[in-house]
This record gives sequence, C-alpha cells and structure tokens, in this order.
Amino acid sequence: MFPMEIQQSGNRFYIDDKAEITFYTQGEDTIVINHTFVDPSLRGQGIAKQLLNRVIDYARENNLKIVPLCSYAVTAMKNDASVQDVLK
Repeated sequence: MFPMEIQQSGNRFYIDDKAEITFYTQGEDTIVINHTFVDPSLRGQGIAKQLLNRVIDYARENNLKIVPLCSYAVTAMKNDASVQDVLK
C-alpha cells in the first residue's frame, strides 16, 4: 500500500473520495470534529487516525482547541494523554 496524501479543503481533511474528517468552528478558538469516514476498502489501516492527527496538528498550528463530537474522535481522543493540550 502506498502512502496516501491528506488534502485540505476548508474545514475538511480528506484522501480522494475514500476518507474524510470534517469540523466546524465554534467561537474564535474552537473547532468541533463532527464527522469521520473511511471507505470499507481502507479500513483497518490507520487512515482515520492519520486524518485525526492532521486535525490535531491543524489545531496546534492555529492555537485552537478541539471538541470531539463524532464517535470516532471522542473514543480516540478521550484517553490519549498526548492530545490533552488541544481538548476543550
């Protein structure tokens, strides 16, 4: 499997039409992750985690806090000590 490039379009990071994570802004310093999708053909390869990590990097680069709303983001972030700095 070759590495796939994560692209950004507005409040969305995605890989072709096969995987995406979306968020919206809330106030001036917060983003809310509201949707994560990975095509069944790509599941089990850590794609959702790569997308989530890209949102976390984006939040850090822009001094934003994250409110995870979609079930994947909630589960992946709540017990991860390395992301507590961006959780709101």
